[in-house]
Amino acid sequence: MEINEILSRCDHTLLAVTSTSEEIRALCDEAIEYGCASVCIPACHVRGARAYVGEQMKVCTVVGFPNGYCTTEAKAFETADAVKNGADEIDMVADIAMIKDGYWEGVLEDIQAVRRACEGRVLKVIIECCLLTEEEKIKMCELVTAAGADYIKTSTGFSTGGATREDVALLRAHVGPEVRVKAAGGIKSLQDAEDFIALGADRLGTSRLVKIAKAMEEGK
Repeated sequence: MEINEILSRCDHTLLAVTSTSEEIRALCDEAIEYGCASVCIPACHVRGARAYVGEQMKVCTVVGFPNGYCTTEAKAFETADAVKNGADEIDMVADIAMIKDGYWEGVLEDIQAVRRACEGRVLKVIIECCLLTEEEKIKMCELVTAAGADYIKTSTGFSTGGATREDVALLRAHVGPEVRVKAAGGIKSLQDAEDFIALGADRLGTSRLVKIAKAMEEGK
């Protein structure tokens, strides 16, 4: 697979708590230069990034991040605020506590509330696979599909593990046909990226792929 095709599926990501406006602008410049799908950035930088990139690049941000245990109302407010500030895509963290309780009605309502607040923007639901049993992952595929989300996402990258090949294959096998899969966390190489795409991932959340592309250019 050509690296340009891989990069076109990449949400070029910077979610460090220390991220500065200058670093976010540099991230945006790289995403535009290398044809990424979006930049994924903290909510506090969305308005500035939107003004900086105009319509040259999609702006994605995170909601309920990274733990997912804020209230549904708080997530909906975060989402509405991000949309107001110019976000094109929302990556929300599902409520892991509710999942562990088996409170499936609450999990579904949590996602649906954010879906409504998105006002038609792309919604990705992070289920933090590293914390879930196989049965819980499969149930979340059902609920993410029922809630009308656009993507199910493997990981925040801030917990005990990131995307695995097994999880991407599992999610693709059990999520509805209209829901896509995003692999995130621990994507370190082009081989990782190709493997995840082959297994059914439509998006990749990482900052490393642009760095790899830069290194390849410099090595020519």
